[in-house]
Amino acid sequence: MSGSYVTISQKQKNNQYLCPLNYIRFMDIKVRQKQISRASWISVIGNAFLSVAKIVVGLLAGSLAVVADGIDSFGDVFASLITLFTAKIITRPPNSRHPYGYDKADTVASKLVAFVIFFAGAQLAISTIQRLIEGGETELPSPIAIWVVLVSIVGKQLLSRYLSRIGKNVDSPMLRANARNMENDVIISISVLVGLILTHVLKMPVLDSITALAVSIWIIIVAIRLIITSSRELMDGVDDPTIYKTISEAVAKVPEVRNPHRIRARKMAHYYMIALDVEVDGRISLLEGHMLGHKVEDQIRLAIPSTYDVVVHVEPSGDNNPGEAFGISGKDV
Repeated sequence: MSGSYVTISQKQKNNQYLCPLNYIRFMDIKVRQKQISRASWISVIGNAFLSVAKIVVGLLAGSLAVVADGIDSFGDVFASLITLFTAKIITRPPNSRHPYGYDKADTVASKLVAFVIFFAGAQLAISTIQRLIEGGETELPSPIAIWVVLVSIVGKQLLSRYLSRIGKNVDSPMLRANARNMENDVIISISVLVGLILTHVLKMPVLDSITALAVSIWIIIVAIRLIITSSRELMDGVDDPTIYKTISEAVAKVPEVRNPHRIRARKMAHYYMIALDVEVDGRISLLEGHMLGHKVEDQIRLAIPSTYDVVVHVEPSGDNNPGEAFGISGKDV
């Protein structure tokens, strides 16, 4: 291809030296890791308490739906432990095996959490269906089950809001995924509560098993959604396609540069990796083209502060290659 590649990026930090920009990013990663760890520990402790309480009370009260809710909370404990482990991985500096660093471990962890949730829901569904098929005489659950579910609803709501707030502050996919999971847990607990109340009002113990089945199906649906979301990032997709419009508008602020095309953006945890081609007057010098590339980078970083790296390919005006079909063109957004 004609033209020259201009790569504008922060120098990778090493063990001996950190340039000012990378030192700031390194400190930002440390602060982020501490916030993720703290949030994960709070989640572990809170969910462990609620999980044990619901499983024990559910067994004693004879409520399969409450036991199911407790199993779901136990899955949250495991998910939070995963985020704790991942929080340490993402602070590792780039190396020859991972030149972009370890931030994407955040996304891998969110997928693992989703699979944990899925299998917990699937196992619960199988157990509930077996109980419904086998039938047999069952007793009404003890009223104490209602109280433990009420405590769970309040506790889960508080944990969900806390994780959601921290997840947004540090832009962590796995914390946001955990927060969404707990929001769904609140809905699950409410459905369990309604099922318990109806079971006592209508004197129909089978409603408890039906509620447990409905809860398991909902858990599976939530897990599938999380798997789809995390897979998009691992396949170098973006959640918000309007980022391409933002990039094109940023390039337009450099009047000497035209026709942004082959624009590619992908997420690396909470950072964006951006590459694009631009056209300039073919009669200018290499140095002038290089400086225009810097201007393009500056405008993109101003428009998208969470940009990690920008790669600009400068080519002379009119030098289009029809065989290059990948990427987004500025005229397409």
